[in-house]
Amino acid sequence: MGRIKTSFVKRVGKEIFEGNEDKFSEDYTQNKIAVKDFAEIKSKKLFNIITGYITSLKKQQKRV
Repeated sequence: MGRIKTSFVKRVGKEIFEGNEDKFSEDYTQNKIAVKDFAEIKSKKLFNIITGYITSLKKQQKRV
């Protein structure tokens, strides 16, 4: 079982991910660089949570 993400994190993460799926990979550190290009998130903690959620979305996409 993992941590439960808030609806805000899911909404922002999906908005960033949907238009730019090919720019993201399953690697968290590469996704951190990519997210900086698409969104300006001032909070470091929130930035890391959204990046982790996008990474998990990419992994889910690969499994299906």
